[in-house]
Amino acid sequence: MLQATGANLEAFTALVTGARALPAGMRPSASITGRRIPLIGLAQAGSDGFFDDGGYPVGGSWDEVGLPEINDPHAYALEISGDSMEPVFRDGDIVIVSPSAPIRRGDRVVVRTRGGEVMAKQLQRRSAKRVELLSLNPAHPAYSFELSDVAWIHRIVWASQ
Repeated sequence: MLQATGANLEAFTALVTGARALPAGMRPSASITGRRIPLIGLAQAGSDGFFDDGGYPVGGSWDEVGLPEINDPHAYALEISGDSMEPVFRDGDIVIVSPSAPIRRGDRVVVRTRGGEVMAKQLQRRSAKRVELLSLNPAHPAYSFELSDVAWIHRIVWASQ
């Protein structure tokens, strides 16, 4: 593959891991980084003042995390708390969430209810009236909400694992 692509091993492995291709002979440096986005703990996210009515992060209490290139200016990071998403996401893992990413059955999502509860789950089903969510850990219950009880659903597009 190296011969076919004309790349050296370093450039090829960078492409495999999702890094941007660098011109031949150029070494990565501290000045070459991805975009920085807001980071907050999942347990904190249910409190008022962290999201606007559209579900976008607001306020100055957010930390920041660097991430790979994601073309959503409203992307944000959450730190997973608890074990309801084990073994896929563990307590302390960081997930990147994109409000503009399309959502379909089976996607891992972050959901905020109108009551202020924020949770990371797997979307089992979404109809015109209901949203059904699964916890990946079978020790935790599945959830079902009337669509009118859901403020927003955003897709998890990247995880720190």
